[in-house]
Amino acid sequence: MNSIGKRLEQYTNKRPQEVLVVQVEVDNEEDTIAIFKGFSSSLMRPTAFDPDVPVLPDGAKIISIDRVATPYNPQAPRYIQQGILWEEMEALLLKVGV
Repeated sequence: MNSIGKRLEQYTNKRPQEVLVVQVEVDNEEDTIAIFKGFSSSLMRPTAFDPDVPVLPDGAKIISIDRVATPYNPQAPRYIQQGILWEEMEALLLKVGV
């Protein structure tokens, strides 16, 4: 089974008109991760140059996910859907086959 991070990246490959903004908790620290066209990047801490190093580790707790229309503008995001819980996102992932 693919990791949650890989599945979210695959989703954005299939939906290139969307950016996923994921609120997570990793080791008791909150982080915000943007996922777009198959790539993840932390908005709060440095992201490794190596694409094999997961930005969203398997032990991360997903707090919520926002679906945002591209182009992504952090000052004025155009939300498609906000505050999605993992269960709802999983249904969307299955719908696109990831």
